[in-house]
Parts: sequence; structure tokens; C-alpha cells
Amino acid sequence: MRSVKTALGLAASLALPAGIAQATDLEVTHWWTSGGEAAAVRVLADSLTANTEHTWVDGAIAGSAATANPIIISRILGGNPMGATQMNTGRDAEDLIRAGLMTDLTEVAEAEGWRDAIRPAHLLDACIHEGRVYCVPINIHSWQWMWINRHVFEDKGVPVPSNWQELAAAAPALWEAGIVPLATGQPWQVNGIRAVMEQGIGGPGLYLAINRDRDEEAIRSDANRAVWEAFAQARDMVDDAHSGRDWNIATNMVIQGTAAAQIMGDWAQGEFAVAGREAGVDYDCLPGLGHHMVLDTGGDAFYFPRIDDPETRQAQLALASLLVRPDVQVAFNLVKGSLPVRGDVDLAAANACMQKGLEILASEDGVLPSGEQLLDSDTQGQMQDLAIEFFSSDMSVDTAIDRQARIIARAR
Repeated sequence: MRSVKTALGLAASLALPAGIAQATDLEVTHWWTSGGEAAAVRVLADSLTANTEHTWVDGAIAGSAATANPIIISRILGGNPMGATQMNTGRDAEDLIRAGLMTDLTEVAEAEGWRDAIRPAHLLDACIHEGRVYCVPINIHSWQWMWINRHVFEDKGVPVPSNWQELAAAAPALWEAGIVPLATGQPWQVNGIRAVMEQGIGGPGLYLAINRDRDEEAIRSDANRAVWEAFAQARDMVDDAHSGRDWNIATNMVIQGTAAAQIMGDWAQGEFAVAGREAGVDYDCLPGLGHHMVLDTGGDAFYFPRIDDPETRQAQLALASLLVRPDVQVAFNLVKGSLPVRGDVDLAAANACMQKGLEILASEDGVLPSGEQLLDSDTQGQMQDLAIEFFSSDMSVDTAIDRQARIIARAR
């Protein structure tokens, strides 16, 4: 594999005449604003400063992907693009790529052997359009985790749960002790609970049959009914003030012991780390809700809007190269709580929860594509709307299944 120095030289040669290098302030937009996320962003910004002549100009957008994506897309379409932007690894940027509004990174990807280094392979595949590479996967994030405050259960004399059903069984005792059984918040978090249950309770076969194969028989199966029944349990385990709560605030409820558990992606681990909590001692992490040990392999990627300025393009290619460097991959993901996209890095320092994730990732049977990779944005939005309506009402499981079948039948 060619060295990073060689690749950076190639990036510069693609943009500027030989021997010319210009320092550039590169605006980077993202929605990483919690304590743990901000610490991870600093790793990237400091790495850019230390390894190139360019400067990371932070363009944080408070909120989630649902808040940030419309702002990011509007700026690009409106002719005011940023130098680089975080987006989820998936299909959110398809229309921008088709419109020719994203920078082609193929030369750097080929020079550095991204195809050989990045795994699972579908992470890079999600960046490819008509044979060309348009984004850089930077991490593997998975939604399929339940985070448990061990002390809440130990102090109350309640067995620490090892799966979803044990948590649900403990809910009455937790309520009696004045503890919220399940912390959650904004609509995307609630829909995340449903999606995780589809994978962790329903199992990988059900998840793929519904979201990849669009199989109506799977939607109407007993396995999917069990998923919606578990989701109905969850709506009785949250506090009345949950609506609109930020995810990291919900995580902090678990950290502080006012809530017992949270179903949230592995990015929650960054908050536990910032709070000084130790995996396996202060908190437990249950992949697949303790039932099916599966993880999807979504995550974050960086895209580089096309800007007709050679100096900016050179800075964009330099950052793209930096993001997949082994040392940057290790430093960033240890802080972020995610897993690296490279299979050739040393993560001996990973904690107990990250080690669980790495073990699952090493097993082909435990790895699933994310919902963003299987379903178009409109279908994802419709499923979220259904999840929220179900969660905030007494909608029956039968009604929810009928509506899910109609949504999936229309999916692109």
C-alpha cells in the first residue's frame, strides 16, 4: 500500500501545479455536539492541523441527522457549500452525487488501497456511484445496544438484566423505586428502539426479509408480532417527559441513575467515557438487546461538496486521505465509542464494550447492513412516523403491522 505521504502528494497534484501548496481554512459541518462527540471532533481537527498545512473550521449543527441533513443539503443546492460534511453512511447523498455536486475521490481511494483496507466492504460500496468513490467512511456505528446502569439494580436488590425481557420484567420494581426503566427522547430515538427490536428480538432473518426482500409474509409473521409487542412494552417503560429529549440527556439519566437503561447506538459510550464510567463495572452493554448478538454496520462518512477552487480541492483531498490513516482511525474511534473501518489497526486499548463489538464484527453471521443502506429516505421517514404514532397512542399491534406492510410495499 502506498504511504499516506505519497497519497497526499497525489491529492495535491490533482489540484495544483507541481510544487505549489496553499494553506486552506476548510469548513467542516457535522452534528457531533455532545460531550463525547465534541472530544472526537477535536481528534480530527487536531490531526488535520498536525499533519497538513490546512485548518479545520468547525461547523457544528446542533441536533441530529434529521436536523442537520436538510441544512447541509440546502446549502449545497443553494450554491453555498461547505468544504466537507459528515453524513450517515448510506443513501442520503445519492441525489447530490447524481447532480454532480460532490467531489470525486477515486484517485485517492485507489492510491491508498481503500478497497483492501476498509471493511466490511459494503461501507465503501455505499460511497460508490457508477464506479467512482464519493465519500470516506470513517467509523462503524451500530444501533443494536442496550446500556444498563449496574448500580441501579444492585442498590435496589434487583437482578441486573441480561436481555430485554429481563429489563421489562424488572420495570414494576424500578417504577416503585422511583427510577425510569427506559430513557429515550426525540422521534428518531423512539424509532431506533423499534428498529433495534426488529433486529435484536426478531433476529437478522426477519430484519433482512422485511427491509431487503420486502417480504409481506415476514411482516405478518409471529416473529414480527413479537417485535411490535416488545415495542408496546417499551411505551409503558418511559417517563411522561421523554418527548423531545436529546439523546445524550437520556444517556446522562442512565449515567446518573435516574433511569435504568437506554437503547441507543454505540456513540452513547462516548458519554460514559467522558463521565469516567467503566464498562463492565459501572455499566453493561447488551448488543442485540441480549437476544440476537447482531450489529448493523452503518456509521458516518465524510463527503466533499464540489467547489471550483483548486486550493480548496487540494485541502479536501488531504482531509479525505487523513480520515482513513490507521493512527487517526484508532484515536478517533476510541474517543467516539465506534469501531474503525480499517481491519488492520491495533485496538488493544478498547474497553469491554468495544471488544464485544469487535468480536461480533469478526463474525459474518453477526453483521447486518443498516436501515439507511437498505431503505430510501422517504421509507425511513414513514416508518419513523408510524413508530412515533404507535409509541404515543394506544394503537394496536395489528394496526401497526398493517401499516408497516403498506409502507414497505411502496419502498424504493
